[in-house]
Amino acid sequence: MAELRFHALKQTLERVPIYIEEKERRSSIFGANVFNESTMRQYLTKSAFNEVMDAIVKGSKIDRLVADHISTGMKEWAISKGATHYTHWFQPLTGATAEKHDAFFETIGEGASIEKFGGGELVQQEPDASSFPNGGIRNMFEARGYTAWDPTSPAFIYGTTLCIPTVFVSYTGEALDYKTPLLRALQAIDSAAVAVCKYFDKNVKKVNASLGWEQEYFLIDKALVASRPDIVATGRTLLGHSSAKGQQLDDHYFGTIPNRAMSFMRDLEHECMLLGIPVKTRHNEVAPNQFELAPIFEEANLAVDHNSLLMDLMHKTAERHHFKVLFHEKPFAGVNGSGKHNNWSLSTDTGVNLLAPGKTPMSNLQFLTFFINTIKAVHDNEELLRAAIASASNDHRLGANEAPPAIISVFIGNQLTKVLSELKNVTSGKLSPEEKTELKLNVVGKIPEIMLDNTDRNRTSPFAFTGNKFEFRAVGSKANCANPMTVLNSIVAKQLIDFKAEVDVLIDKKDMKKDDAVFNVLREYIKKSKNILFEGNGYGEAWEKEAEKRGLSNNKTTPEALKVRVSKKVIDLFEGLGVMNKIESEARYEIEMEDYVHRIQIEGRVLGDITKSRVVPTAVKYQNTLIENVKGLKEIYGATFKTVAKEQLRLIEEISSHIESINSKVDKMTEERRAANHEENIETKALAYAYKVNPMFADIRYHCDKLELLVDDELWPLTKYRELLFTN
Repeated sequence: MAELRFHALKQTLERVPIYIEEKERRSSIFGANVFNESTMRQYLTKSAFNEVMDAIVKGSKIDRLVADHISTGMKEWAISKGATHYTHWFQPLTGATAEKHDAFFETIGEGASIEKFGGGELVQQEPDASSFPNGGIRNMFEARGYTAWDPTSPAFIYGTTLCIPTVFVSYTGEALDYKTPLLRALQAIDSAAVAVCKYFDKNVKKVNASLGWEQEYFLIDKALVASRPDIVATGRTLLGHSSAKGQQLDDHYFGTIPNRAMSFMRDLEHECMLLGIPVKTRHNEVAPNQFELAPIFEEANLAVDHNSLLMDLMHKTAERHHFKVLFHEKPFAGVNGSGKHNNWSLSTDTGVNLLAPGKTPMSNLQFLTFFINTIKAVHDNEELLRAAIASASNDHRLGANEAPPAIISVFIGNQLTKVLSELKNVTSGKLSPEEKTELKLNVVGKIPEIMLDNTDRNRTSPFAFTGNKFEFRAVGSKANCANPMTVLNSIVAKQLIDFKAEVDVLIDKKDMKKDDAVFNVLREYIKKSKNILFEGNGYGEAWEKEAEKRGLSNNKTTPEALKVRVSKKVIDLFEGLGVMNKIESEARYEIEMEDYVHRIQIEGRVLGDITKSRVVPTAVKYQNTLIENVKGLKEIYGATFKTVAKEQLRLIEEISSHIESINSKVDKMTEERRAANHEENIETKALAYAYKVNPMFADIRYHCDKLELLVDDELWPLTKYRELLFTN
């Protein structure tokens, strides 16, 4: 097996960058393969175009007869771009995208054929749903599921296929995907936010949630990955001693992008431009061979689709450049893992960012309303936010040196902390003219319009305010953004509904002026939410102890974190907003728990296989070499050989000790895994994997990594960290 490792290294060192020549301005090709507004104007009738735009802007339904006109225009455009097939492109609860391709081609008898694509094919399809995760929503023998067109996310051409973004639901109507609950949550936040905006501007008719994701990832040569069965099967290294040089010099971060990586990025960005994904930023991240790209902010539903599409694009583009993209949150021990920071804000159809302070006290009051309500929503639902980013892979990252802890808190900076402190101390009830003047001039009126750099960023905060948006930093790099975005928009929508109800009571029953009522409710929210605000270092025991005093949860494992999903409070929250019913909530809990179990189960099996079939045999082989060496020394030196062979004998004993520990611990881990598999209750099974199986991985790894340092480098069968991270 060592031969495979050295062959992979040789291949990697011989790679030549594939240079991509860009002949056109990116602005000229942006969205060229997207059925966007500009393209629709060319290929649709005026009435069909207006129906699509009404569906996008107002959420109105499209008439089936009009759908026929739309499908005809879409087909003609797609064929003109070289497309031969179409597919409903959706996001099932596997974490990947899904598609089933059908040709435009149809026979019409007597050897004749036509290209056909009607409104029925556009609006709805019936893919086989039998093998997708469903969490008990449907029986195994029931395969029927439906995909339905989402006109708010434009169709696009990838390769020779017209891809139509869709939702995916069961025969009985329950959501089987990430998109459906997200669309419902976005509708909820739109309605709730518009109602609150009316306090400040009667002209507001729509509020959009925006999202800007930051995608971190590793680029590893595909030959090196192929030589590591753990990366191939699990996306991360289960074994491997740290390299002498890691990230401690900080010489990779924002450094010159390596040539091969740059070629990959340019190729990827060209593909993104054609598909309308507005990628803008690229740079080296902290860990060796780690990188990041980020787009211009978009409406949340479209941003989620673009991120899912981007991850597919990255895999396919990397293949052309002989790379493998690793999205696992912690593929390498001892160096930074990868996140996907979700930058979230709300904006009106009048062009106002509701989380950006304006020039006037009234604008500041509107900002404070949405700012404080968001903090209150996080405070009241911090466990649910933790559940939204829970996964077996993200558990490795949360709380590590580069990532926020599993404790959800909010960082807002010194300036806004002082503003909230002053606002909290305002006298309750109706405000006197002097108090109103003081409040508007000294508290609300002094918030600057732009606060992007009013405080240092807190890298340890899972949820931080960064000037005109909140950054949900705890989201993992593998995650589908729809999950955290569904939760965040839902909890803020619920909070805004409650806020408006409280303000209206004060206005209607207490005869308060609107400003007085708003100030009074906000002041109480500040008092009730103070425990979620934290400006300090999120790492270490001190914050854990403080968070416990504050009553904040610290769910370090996915099974612990996911329990809240089936609590009455959460089920009522989603049902009340129409985001998910009880069946859908319970199904997602089952699916995510099963996913956790399966991933730890796979890792356990792979770890057992590698140690028993590669690590131990290699150690024995090297040990036999040492034994032969000792025998030779004994022949030469006779009775005094032990003095001469002292180090060899010590090595033989040390190797034996590690081999014994590996074998016994792997056997014990296998027994624990088998015992966990016999548990019928999914929660009991997941907790067994979390607390009995998973902890044994580190013990087994310790002894394997020690052997890596002892065994002859030419014999070691697994590509080492120094090679994975510093060869490109």
